[in-house]
Amino acid sequence: MSNRGDHGAALAPDDIDELARRAREGDRDALEALLAEVRPRVLNICRGVLPYSSDAEDACQEAMLNVATRIGGWGGRGRFTTWLHVVAVNSARTTYRRLKNLATPTDFEDGAHDRPDPRTTSVIAGTRLDLLEAMESIEKDHPQYVEPLLLRDVYGLPYDEIAALVDAPLGTVKAQIHHGRKLARPLLRGER
Repeated sequence: MSNRGDHGAALAPDDIDELARRAREGDRDALEALLAEVRPRVLNICRGVLPYSSDAEDACQEAMLNVATRIGGWGGRGRFTTWLHVVAVNSARTTYRRLKNLATPTDFEDGAHDRPDPRTTSVIAGTRLDLLEAMESIEKDHPQYVEPLLLRDVYGLPYDEIAALVDAPLGTVKAQIHHGRKLARPLLRGER
């Protein structure tokens, strides 16, 4: 893994799909090359949610491990990078949950609060983290709304791509995003 994909020309989507197919079939060299190629993309996705580089790195590492161990979950119908996006989003959400649980200091004397609360870091990151917080609440009763809403409102993916990612009809995805936004608005305004 000497070439991490950060420098030089990135592979074309068809080439990434081919590497992923070979990796899914058990080709270890293809898996290594695939992971090296997609790592910068995964890190950028994680940075889109998590404001601290070390937190984004943790989420990226988790996503890369998930790609390596669950590549069989990519069905090969759509682009590998589309499936990868969902894996990265889910890893960022898992990391956020872990951070949120750690952000409530139990003992102020032991220095547990010298790391800033990830929910109050910056206006942009804070807005995204507020959205993640709202998603945590919505997920309890309406889990089907969460992934489409995050893919649309945090990552800006087009509706048709979201429909392909979540394997649902376009109209269903649009309705899920609409209903998810209605549920999220009061949570984002602090009307909990």
